[in-house]
Amino acid sequence: MMPTDGRLICCNNQRIAFDKMKSNNYIFDIIIVNYNSTSYLIKNLETIYAHIGHLAVHIVILDNNSRDDADRIATLFPQVTFIKNSVNMGFARAVNLGLKAGKAPYVVLLNPDSIVLDNFFVRVLAYMEKKPDIGIIGPRILEKDGSVQGSARSFPNALTGLFGRTSIISKWFPNNRFTRKNILTQKSNGLNPVEVDWVSGACMVVRRKAIETAGMMDERFFMYWEDADWCRQMWKNGWKVVYYPQTSLTHYVGKSSEEKPIQSLIHFHVSGYRLFEKYATGVYRLSMPVVIGCLGFRCGGKLLMRVGKDFGKNIFLCLTCLLIRLPCRISRQIRKAFAG
Repeated sequence: MMPTDGRLICCNNQRIAFDKMKSNNYIFDIIIVNYNSTSYLIKNLETIYAHIGHLAVHIVILDNNSRDDADRIATLFPQVTFIKNSVNMGFARAVNLGLKAGKAPYVVLLNPDSIVLDNFFVRVLAYMEKKPDIGIIGPRILEKDGSVQGSARSFPNALTGLFGRTSIISKWFPNNRFTRKNILTQKSNGLNPVEVDWVSGACMVVRRKAIETAGMMDERFFMYWEDADWCRQMWKNGWKVVYYPQTSLTHYVGKSSEEKPIQSLIHFHVSGYRLFEKYATGVYRLSMPVVIGCLGFRCGGKLLMRVGKDFGKNIFLCLTCLLIRLPCRISRQIRKAFAG
């Protein structure tokens, strides 16, 4: 169903004709996939319109069946293309749907829980125009406390689980050589662009010509690791991936994931295995059972930590009661046995 303004589309997993929405006049197609982050998305759109200046942009919102009154977007921002999916189709599939809805020379992928900062669009446009061999750039991403997020990284390997961006080791010892090798934002002096393996899908600026040769996102990744895979495809097809710290945005990490933390954790590890399986060759394929075991162990540990965080107090109380009452109960049973 499409109202007379042509902007609100309800998608029921059917093919949609986007030709009427496409225009050669746009310089950016801005694609945002939303899942229960609508309040953040509203602030995001406000900052986009505050910073685009004279640039013509086409904003496409893909809503994955949110339950937080996402229809507000179509009312507050009638100029955007708002595609309301009947199911949560995942991130990669929704992005691809957004890619089909436009044909601007540059695509900006943006998480709904992010805020672009001054001159973002002007700076990334100037840099991409100057560097025609670059397929993707990733800006400097800031945490809500102002610290720099490790958004530029090396392709994952056997040590990524131990020295990744969110690992305990990396948090406690951020300057160890394995973490420095994995998190490549540390290679930058905060000013000069750096070629990296991959950048976070929380914000990517992508050349459409690169998409035409490297292809769209792999829809087998429901969520997580599709950004690393896409960057690998870019490199494979002759396009560079660059971390560009001269422009920034603030990312309020994981607001959509917080809605279903257990499922998100499982998707993270399933996609991690899918990425390994996709590129493993030769002797590395023989190690797939080990990889499954390691990822399963890591996922199980994370799940236990999540449960402990949510229910730690109750678990502590239950264990305390057991430790106090169980010896007493055993003692009573022993006395009864001898008395009998």
